[in-house]
Amino acid sequence: MNHQEKLRNIAIIAHVDHGKTTLVDKLLQQSGIFRENEHVEERVMDSNDLERERGITILAKNTAIRYNDYSINIVDTPGHADFGGEVERIMKMVDGVLLVVDAFEGCMPQTKFVLRKALEQNLVPIVVLNKIDRPNARPQEVVDEVLELFIELGANDEQLDFPIVYASALQGYASNDPDVKTDDMKDLYEAIVHHMPAPKGNPAEPLQFQVTLLDYNDYLGRIGIGRVQRGEIKLNSQVAVLKRDGTTQKARVTKLFGFIGLNRVEIESAQAGDIIAITGLGDINVGETVADPENPEALPLLHIDEPTLQMTFLVNDSPFAGKEGKHVTSRKLRDRLMAELETDVSLRVEETDSPDAFTVSGRGELHLSILIETMRREGYELQVSKPQVIIREENGVKMEPFEHLVIDVPEEYTGAVMERLGTRKADMTNMINNGTGNVRLEFLIPARGLIGFRTDFLTETRGYGIMNHSFDSYQPYRGEIEGRRQGVLIANESGTATTYSIEGLEDRGVMFITPGTEVYEGMIVGEHNRDNDLTVNVTKAKAMTNVRSATKDDTTKLKAPRILSLEQSLEYLNDDEYCEITPQSIRLRKKYLKKNERDRYEKQKAYAN
Repeated sequence: MNHQEKLRNIAIIAHVDHGKTTLVDKLLQQSGIFRENEHVEERVMDSNDLERERGITILAKNTAIRYNDYSINIVDTPGHADFGGEVERIMKMVDGVLLVVDAFEGCMPQTKFVLRKALEQNLVPIVVLNKIDRPNARPQEVVDEVLELFIELGANDEQLDFPIVYASALQGYASNDPDVKTDDMKDLYEAIVHHMPAPKGNPAEPLQFQVTLLDYNDYLGRIGIGRVQRGEIKLNSQVAVLKRDGTTQKARVTKLFGFIGLNRVEIESAQAGDIIAITGLGDINVGETVADPENPEALPLLHIDEPTLQMTFLVNDSPFAGKEGKHVTSRKLRDRLMAELETDVSLRVEETDSPDAFTVSGRGELHLSILIETMRREGYELQVSKPQVIIREENGVKMEPFEHLVIDVPEEYTGAVMERLGTRKADMTNMINNGTGNVRLEFLIPARGLIGFRTDFLTETRGYGIMNHSFDSYQPYRGEIEGRRQGVLIANESGTATTYSIEGLEDRGVMFITPGTEVYEGMIVGEHNRDNDLTVNVTKAKAMTNVRSATKDDTTKLKAPRILSLEQSLEYLNDDEYCEITPQSIRLRKKYLKKNERDRYEKQKAYAN
């Protein structure tokens, strides 16, 4: 039996929190690649700090396990539609997919998004119903939902005949029967080996290898990761790199790596079907082909869905600029954004008329906020504007992106949620009441309508609601959507916020700051109860007198402030506001810090309308 017959390349896809990363943990542990005394982290595939904190997969990663004589390459893909740029590339590396679905929650929007990509590539699916040990699991109904989803996405007859494995990743077992609890993952290994096809590609033909992921190492330079589509590649061999612009460059393979478990191991050669990493290719980019120098033949460039949301990234020019960050200049900001372009193919960065501002386009708020959070942790200071959807014209018609929104909410809150979504131009497409007190609502909504909705939604549902959404399509523009209803409280001078001032302002709205916070003129310190902006003094101290007060020693009790996360801050912004981001702080501010400048801006806007 040749090398390829003993090889399986699979991607593992699932909605957020359906147990995908835990499942990979158990497959790795039971394959015997770790020593008995070796300490292994939980969620080993979530190597990025942000992934561990948020419990989501952001970057696609690959690992390899051994089962009997077989080598199984597993690629862990992001479950969120905002990271679809990663997903689309992964589908080019594999021959089949493990679709992990929660045995209670069933199919969710991100499952649908990634599965559509897999079926379009004619990949062979295996369905894993995870969390089968939960008391409220409903495996038969979920299997029916999965089948309906496959039919809806246009699966062919072979794909519809998918095997089903019932698993509990937490307890480390998989079974072909939902009522039988086994001791290990053997049934899942067997399903992969017998149902997934071996990779195609002739090792005797001229070399073709396409870079689908990039990594970087201070000693080795840029590392291209991908699959050998045909032919064979050897260490120190000469290759041709076919660039995106159509040019060809000669290069020499200085290092070749294969994968065993979570480790890269140096190898001498690799054949068609192998997933490998290569160094020595210079400034290679995603989608470019490494080919035989005598017969260079390019593979089709990877198709990446267009960005749907954009923001302006600016140099921080607030009065506190440069106090907390290491990288504060426009050159540093530009270099960092350009470096991100080299690994994130679904990101766009454009320079503007101002040398201090850059238009950054991505697949959604989460996509851009992860970039901002990463930069912040690297010591960058910057400001960003309100997210705006990308409007485009088709045949003279103004088109905007629409999202498929799925909401799970207690029955008593459905009216309030539907009313709020109605003002945001959403159309209800489905409503399911399963009799347990929870209702599932499905909507088609303009992406603009979702900006700032999450905070409203959590307030309306007292935190009991769950919402998920994924990109659906471009549709005709729906007209204006009302923005934030409340105005804001704006500091009128710089200084340190005092308990005395904040106490006096509590009846005016909700504060965003605590006593002791440093503020500057034009900084947003709270939300006003009314729909207009109000300038307030939060730095005023209590006047000292020599008169004793009976209440002198009373402790002042303040209401809890609303501390906004990065995502909440981005959603909260209005057109005339910026979010200032530093390694230590997230502040909201007005574009124009002086009150007379803001008044002039408002007059110009009213005149233009």
